[in-house]
Amino acid sequence: MSSLQARGLSRATVSIVSPAARRLELLEYFLVHSEDLARCAQASLEWLARYAGVRRSVCLAVDGEGGVLVGIAGVGVTIEDVELFTWPLSDARDPLVAALSAAAAVTLRPSRGNGQVGRATPSTPLGAGPFTVIPLRGPRETEDTALGLLLLRPGAAHADDVSWVASVLGQTMERIRGRGSVAEDLRRLRRERALFFTIINAVTDPILLTDTEGRLIVANARAEKLFAASEEESEGRRRAVELNNMLFSAALSRAVVEAPSEARELLLVDPSDGSDLLFEVLSSTVEDPREGTGIVSVLRNITDLRRATEQIEENYQRLRVLEAAARAERDRLNLIIDSVADPIIVTDPEGETVMMNAPAEELFTVGTVAPEAAERSVQANDAHFSSFISGLLLGETGPGEIRRGEIGLTNPNTSEAIPVEAIAGKVMTDAGELTAVVTILHDRREALERARLYEQLKLASDELQMRVQAATAELATQNELLRRQAIELEQASRLKSQFLANMSHEFRTPLNAILGYTHMLLQGVAGELLPSVKRQLQRIDSNGRHLLTIINEILDITRIEAGKMPMQLSHFDLNDLVPEVMAELDPVIARSKLAVTPRLAPEAPVVYSDRQKVKQIVVNLLSNALKFTHQGEIEISVRSDPAARAASIEVSDTGIGIAPEHHERIFEDFRQVDDSPTRQYGGTGLGLAICRRLATSLGGRITLHSAVGRGSTFTLTIPLETTP
Repeated sequence: MSSLQARGLSRATVSIVSPAARRLELLEYFLVHSEDLARCAQASLEWLARYAGVRRSVCLAVDGEGGVLVGIAGVGVTIEDVELFTWPLSDARDPLVAALSAAAAVTLRPSRGNGQVGRATPSTPLGAGPFTVIPLRGPRETEDTALGLLLLRPGAAHADDVSWVASVLGQTMERIRGRGSVAEDLRRLRRERALFFTIINAVTDPILLTDTEGRLIVANARAEKLFAASEEESEGRRRAVELNNMLFSAALSRAVVEAPSEARELLLVDPSDGSDLLFEVLSSTVEDPREGTGIVSVLRNITDLRRATEQIEENYQRLRVLEAAARAERDRLNLIIDSVADPIIVTDPEGETVMMNAPAEELFTVGTVAPEAAERSVQANDAHFSSFISGLLLGETGPGEIRRGEIGLTNPNTSEAIPVEAIAGKVMTDAGELTAVVTILHDRREALERARLYEQLKLASDELQMRVQAATAELATQNELLRRQAIELEQASRLKSQFLANMSHEFRTPLNAILGYTHMLLQGVAGELLPSVKRQLQRIDSNGRHLLTIINEILDITRIEAGKMPMQLSHFDLNDLVPEVMAELDPVIARSKLAVTPRLAPEAPVVYSDRQKVKQIVVNLLSNALKFTHQGEIEISVRSDPAARAASIEVSDTGIGIAPEHHERIFEDFRQVDDSPTRQYGGTGLGLAICRRLATSLGGRITLHSAVGRGSTFTLTIPLETTP
């Protein structure tokens, strides 16, 4: 901001001020700053720019002690160039030095046009091009050498105003020069100015001095980055600076009107990268008798502080959400705990109860009007539980480890003893600190009852095992006799199978007797039975029938291997065989609730084979399909292939399916897909083995197509005519 503008005279009022008032304004300024040559020179140049149309000008002063011309003021040029400008006075032929002795103004042009070949136009802060040099002299007419020079760039200037300013400035310069050395004053001013700018530039916050109308007077380096831009800089930076100046002026005007001393926020733009910068503006009014009223503003960057504040607010909101989630999780946990039938107790690290569900409250709390016996039971229960928790807290149990123990509790309402198994675990933080202990009390009364029943069953099983061992010992004796006889024979295995086939009656007879007597006892022939005895007899009957089925299948295998399986060949229709098989398995089909669909051949396939053995194979395949199919349907298809002289019966299901690697395994003796003791499906593993052997003996085969989860298809193919 200019010196004259600081006195309150704006450009908008220039046209209404008379010439005499204009000159009086400058003279008044000289009187106020009668000891400051630089200020008087600067005010003179600004006066010329405002009233005489001189847009670019420089004032030089003679430093007699240094023998140089020095710059003391400038308008329309860079102030740093003016302050650093010096020109030696040693060469009297130099254009600037010669101008000091000129009687009137001199115009200096480039070397080709000034008539002085070989002597170039001096380089001044005005830049290249012609300019006018006016010597500045005092009122004494005898003075030959001027005290300074006024350099003007040619333009639409008022000659009278320029001459008048040169005259009064020369007189002022002579008066001030009489009091001391110009160079000394300039050096002092420059030191003070340099020290002042060093101090304010060292401050990281932008500092600005403006007038009451927002025009900039002084700014430090940080403020210049935000509010100043040269014409050589990019368009984007200049626009950002213009926007910052507009925003700052608006904020400053509000601050002056409302509360100058209060801090307020100001959003500016970083001219370097275009990012937003948030500042806190602190403004205060200063009064200067010469410059008038000004406003000092300090901008403190609070961008990071605002971001941190927003982050804290965001974290606070997130914390509130997490707290709500924790409350919801706690409510859900309480709901889950209350839905568990077993008592659950949560204690803190000191062993104090924090939470318990309803079943636990029945054991460890009583009402206000409860009988004394109930209170004693609760106290005893609490003592036993506290002892168990103390052992856990004092032990070396690590995180994730579980402690088990038995506690004897009492039902406060019925005084019934309740043996419970306590299962407790520690809840640790990430830092390894104990936060809580969760204990589950499992009622062992049912388990003890099951153990008692298991002991009874074990006794019955041991008795049965003794009988089986006796029968097995007898069978082992017979087998030993057979083994000794077999040693003498050339084909031991064939004779063994033949012996087993011959012993079918002996195997079945005692087992049938056992089953018969068991059935009679179950029918009440020997009198009414106790429920527990009846259950044991039913298990004996079930296991005996299962054993009979195994014996029958084993005997079928042995007869086939011994070649004693008789063949009863006859002509029969496969279409008639399928309904007969379905009728035989009708109870099983009804229990399974599956749709079993027969698909008969259009032309009745009449085969010459063993009808009973074909039926046995189809019955076994359909039984397996019913066993391993839980939902869906089963199809039994009959097909005839006269060209191949064969017929087939295909059983397809939508059951669990069989993995390809087990397709051959299931046809082996005593083999199933799942051979584990805990397998889901029962059976001896002989059914498919017998079916394959029977099919082979009939001159046919059994094939399988299956995948896990996609059902299975077993196909029996037999020739239309079996050779005996």
